[in-house]
Amino acid sequence: MKPVAALALIFTLTSAACATAPEAPSMAPNYAAVPTQDPTPNARIYAACLEQAAAAGAYRRTDDGRGAEFLLFTCTGAPAAAFATALIPWSERIGSVFQRDGRTFRSTAKVQADLFGVDACSTDAAGGDPVCILSFNAGDFLDQ
Repeated sequence: MKPVAALALIFTLTSAACATAPEAPSMAPNYAAVPTQDPTPNARIYAACLEQAAAAGAYRRTDDGRGAEFLLFTCTGAPAAAFATALIPWSERIGSVFQRDGRTFRSTAKVQADLFGVDACSTDAAGGDPVCILSFNAGDFLDQ
């Protein structure tokens, strides 16, 4: 048998063997508590925004059309101002500043396709009237 034909035969046989091999058994779930650390100043900003939005009933359900369900929490006033101010250097550094509807938006992560799952704050043209929308990925339980 020619070397090229032999290599092709070996490749075909090994590919077929891989394609039909049984799946490796999955690992058992790890039910240990998730390790935590003390909250950072930015974690406190998140918590203050969520607390104000929840107390005001300022949250809505949405889904991205791809199977992810979210609760969007909207905070305003002092919690939003603190969050928006803290985002200024971060959003500049990662290039996550954009304009829409006469407002400047700053997000905690660079927007890839759309705003689903992205936390962002916006301010008016003068830098006032802060509004922050935080996304909570709730999962399928939300729809029950």
